[in-house]
Amino acid sequence: MLDSEHCWQALCTRDAAFDGRFVFAVRSTGIYCRPSCPARRPLRHNVSFYPDAASAEAAGFRPCRRCWPQGLSPAEQLDQLVTAACRLLDQHPQGLSLEQLAARIGLSASHLARAFKARTGLTPKAWSQGRRRARLDAELGQADSVLQAAQQAGYADTRALYQGNDGLSPAQRRQRGAGEILRYTIAPCPLGLLLLATSEKGACALLFGNSASDLESELRQRFAAAQLQRDDQALSGWLERVITQLEEPRRAARLPLDIRGTAYQQRVWQALQQIPSGQTRSYAELAQALDSHPRAVARACASNPLGLLVPCHRVLASGGGLSGYRWGLERKAALLQREREQDETAP
Repeated sequence: MLDSEHCWQALCTRDAAFDGRFVFAVRSTGIYCRPSCPARRPLRHNVSFYPDAASAEAAGFRPCRRCWPQGLSPAEQLDQLVTAACRLLDQHPQGLSLEQLAARIGLSASHLARAFKARTGLTPKAWSQGRRRARLDAELGQADSVLQAAQQAGYADTRALYQGNDGLSPAQRRQRGAGEILRYTIAPCPLGLLLLATSEKGACALLFGNSASDLESELRQRFAAAQLQRDDQALSGWLERVITQLEEPRRAARLPLDIRGTAYQQRVWQALQQIPSGQTRSYAELAQALDSHPRAVARACASNPLGLLVPCHRVLASGGGLSGYRWGLERKAALLQREREQDETAP
């Protein structure tokens, strides 16, 4: 049963998250549309809501030619085109210019650039470079030399490999990060078990889980190039501050952070740190503030290695639902509930 008031609010805000969940029909025009239709807003008394296109057509309405409610929305069509662009870039490890890519996709270069960045947080060139770098990392452990790995990943030579700023040379990465040491500790907490890992720069991982072995496995996957050392005693003070924040959210741990991610991920994670305890934002609100796309924001949140300290649990779906959380919705609900309680009892 459709809630007409919720549907009307989605129509008024042109909320694309409701596309596919209902259509609205306008009696004065005889047309039905998807909620995100860019056409002028109709008068409320002329609008009726239907669960799908077939129901609207059975009632005598015809589809809108701007939003095409029978098939993929314009946004979904762009999603598919950007996915196709990513596949093309993968098929051409030496790279394609924006103009070449746009010609193959069938969009103008400027339109493709905007759509690509909104959905991935990167330009096609930066995305292609990131994928090539990932291929290089995969090849370094197997190739006979750095040059061989570079050529197999799509580089013409090794010059570009030494121009990055990730702190590890290709030779070090080939040896899986020999020389970098991360200390970590595992302890019980109100949400089960937590693992806190630190580098020389600060906390680089805070993970939640139900077993120590699973947490250690996730840490190894995230930092396969590093030497891991468990050091409960040295990290006891930092761990105490984290537990205190879990129990009393207003007392932030304020630990130095070593945040590792792409430039776009770091923009999202910095925005998360600006959300006060007791408050939330939607993926759409964050995307608008960052001039990005909700799905790109959601992917960055899912990649966050610093639970609690980079509070991705404070981001909700447009309708206020908990949506996804890589450490489980029960933990997300518990964190938000505790923060709300602290906020309500604040003097």
